[in-house]
Amino acid sequence: MSDLIVQGGNPLSGTITPSGNKNSVLPVFCATLLTAEPVTLRNVPDITDLNKLVNFFTTQGSSIAWDRAAGVMKIDHANFSPALANHELPQDMRSTVLLYPALLHRLGKITVRSNTKGCSLGVREIDPHLDILAALGADISGTEPLTIALPGQRFTGTRKWLDYMSVTVTENFAMAAALADGPSTLINAASEPHVQDLCTALVAMGANITGIGTSRLEITGVDSLHGADITIGTDYHEVVTFLALGAITGGEVRIENSVPQHFDLIARAFARLGVIVTHDGDTAIVERNQSLQIEQPHTVNLLPKIEAAPWPYFSVDLLPLMIALSTHATGTIHFWNKVYENGFSWIPELAKFGAHAVVSDPHRLIVFGGRPLRPAVVDSPYVIRAAVALAMVAASIPGESVVRHAEIIKRAHPRFVENLNSLGARLEWQ
Repeated sequence: MSDLIVQGGNPLSGTITPSGNKNSVLPVFCATLLTAEPVTLRNVPDITDLNKLVNFFTTQGSSIAWDRAAGVMKIDHANFSPALANHELPQDMRSTVLLYPALLHRLGKITVRSNTKGCSLGVREIDPHLDILAALGADISGTEPLTIALPGQRFTGTRKWLDYMSVTVTENFAMAAALADGPSTLINAASEPHVQDLCTALVAMGANITGIGTSRLEITGVDSLHGADITIGTDYHEVVTFLALGAITGGEVRIENSVPQHFDLIARAFARLGVIVTHDGDTAIVERNQSLQIEQPHTVNLLPKIEAAPWPYFSVDLLPLMIALSTHATGTIHFWNKVYENGFSWIPELAKFGAHAVVSDPHRLIVFGGRPLRPAVVDSPYVIRAAVALAMVAASIPGESVVRHAEIIKRAHPRFVENLNSLGARLEWQ
């Protein structure tokens, strides 16, 4: 069931609670291997990558009891095998790199492939991960596959300045430095909410970390980490998805547990497209009949613009949702993706709905909004948010549309169809 059949044109309305953050649960789950004591995770989303990691850990002897309905997972790695059962790590997902620190701590040596997988946004290089592990005392040898060894099975504290704010490199640094011998400092660290969630989880397990949420992390290594009871944070991507779906279909949607502390720039991006997001406590609200009129800048010779870059900039993962919404907004707007070289590769599929968009270069896009749209059959790229964006546009257009090969949505949204249908949409997998 990889194709998404969408009967569009229904206003989406109602109240919904988002899932736990996929980008938080994966590193936190990997970090549980840093302790031999039991760990409990709550608000755990049932996503494909996590299921693959669960299978890997159970094959290695870990005890994992997962109540999917309650979103609670109880983990005990006390019997984790000191040798890899299949002689290699899972190779079909990008999050495999997040296993490196804990496996080196446990096993002392691992063999990895240099060609990591993920989505279609661009090359996901492994070199920054190797650099950070080497700085913390690991030895790297070989070519393909690579061997990473950790003498004495303990990292050594270090000071490192990243070339760019990489989320997963920052997360690997935090996990390794938490058990390193001595203090460590990371400058130009990523600070996304999911990075904050991982650091907070490590602190709950006994790590000594300061600077959480900033671009400078200070970590003093401890001898061991202990068990903890950890709640995975709300997926703000999903919050934005539901709000954008409400706005693009002309409905009224309320999102509970909406992490409003992260919404300053997100709300500003919505406002530039003529959508006002309000908050009642921790509930985010988009009301009916938004203007969907692109906000004009005071500098009259410039196009309105939404630009995305590493946090605390507007999140690049949210850009496709804003692009989808802009197709219904009156006016012209410029989108700037400062991170991925293939971030707009899906735009020809958007054009099949009748959208008018011009890719200026690999990082910049101009959308001429408010043009008539029609149902279409489109092919999803292997990019989660682009697949969601195509489904959004399909849901906004009366008639039947098909988003083919859309199963990548399940990597981040465990109940995507069920949630949207509860708001009045008509979607089904085929």
